[in-house]
Amino acid sequence: MKRKIGVIGAGGWGTAIALLLAKNGHAVTLWARREELCRDLLKHRENTAYLPGVLLPANIGISNSLEQAVKSKDIVVLATPAKAVRTAIEGMKDFITKDTIIVSLSKGLERNSILRLSQVISQVVGNEDRVVVISGPNHAEEVARGIPTATVAAGYSLEMAQQVQEVFMTPKFRVYTNTDVVGVELAGALKNVIALGAGVCDGLGYGDNTKATLMTRGLAEIARLGIKLGAETITFAGLAGIGDLIATCTSKHSRNWQAGFALGQGESLEDIRKGMVVEGVATTETAALLALQEGVSMPITTALHQVIFAGKHPHQAVSELMLRDKAHEIEDILPQE
Repeated sequence: MKRKIGVIGAGGWGTAIALLLAKNGHAVTLWARREELCRDLLKHRENTAYLPGVLLPANIGISNSLEQAVKSKDIVVLATPAKAVRTAIEGMKDFITKDTIIVSLSKGLERNSILRLSQVISQVVGNEDRVVVISGPNHAEEVARGIPTATVAAGYSLEMAQQVQEVFMTPKFRVYTNTDVVGVELAGALKNVIALGAGVCDGLGYGDNTKATLMTRGLAEIARLGIKLGAETITFAGLAGIGDLIATCTSKHSRNWQAGFALGQGESLEDIRKGMVVEGVATTETAALLALQEGVSMPITTALHQVIFAGKHPHQAVSELMLRDKAHEIEDILPQE
């Protein structure tokens, strides 16, 4: 069944998903916050800022009006930066109904409340069963060009997740379902922190052993926090966990890796953030607070927080991580009671 879908956010990921859905035969409206970007998309049918060389078909409508993009839609897809999710959902809540399915593509934690983004959406619209989260190793540049990949649609309601699976599934975009929203969201948000660290390691000139160690132990601390908050352990071994972590820590497409690399090379965070949104920076701050609040050990996240926000030199942070107390590998993954 073909659906009417509004995609909120015309960055690379929002544009790529709008393209995927339109190719699947759905009636898609892509909302751009900035009027200048909206005019450019209408004129060139190409997102030259975020996805140059990828043309948008005629069955993608372009709008700067939230009402036009959301009203009477069966599904609304949120593809804004994490910090804009609450503002976006507040702006559209009067145009959606109790039957509207809301799909979140955003990855992060809300800064002040430390809520997961599906919690923010549910708090505003009041119906968590209609919220589905999509997360996985999905670089926009590759999805837009039809390079095969897979992802996870996680919903509080399996039926809603299955509906989203049906809508998003293509021969080049395989969608699995899951009901562990907590695990899928935390994995998607926190892997950006580890990707920053992976970029720092590469920027410092460390090798493959270092990055493999960082990624493996990074996944351990992501899982440790997730388990404490009610996530399923196996989720972190899946596409939203290790899959997304590998893609984000090793790809030059990853803005978090790029930012970490620049930090490792000695560039200032202020200069790095001028040209791009780096979700991992804000998430490092909120994740460190959440770990403290929950009493969960997250040494890599804590070390990166000290590098970004307290001026610690990355070499010193790595040295301190290596000299931590001895631990049993498997037991150390579990939250301490």
